[in-house]
Amino acid sequence: MNIDRYVFSIAGAFVLVSLLLGITVHPYWFWFTGFVGLNLFQAGFTGFCPLAKILKAAGVQPGEAFK
Repeated sequence: MNIDRYVFSIAGAFVLVSLLLGITVHPYWFWFTGFVGLNLFQAGFTGFCPLAKILKAAGVQPGEAFK
């Protein structure tokens, strides 16, 4: 897997888990869902993703979206 697939997979997992927590535990978890969505939105325009930087530093193979 490359950085792009890791970013999308981890972001998707965060969204699903935070939705589940927002429904079952407390609605404040929806703020985390919004944060992940906002981060993905800005990454689409700027190409900057903090998780991609962390994965790159860890030696994960780069993809096309986040170089």
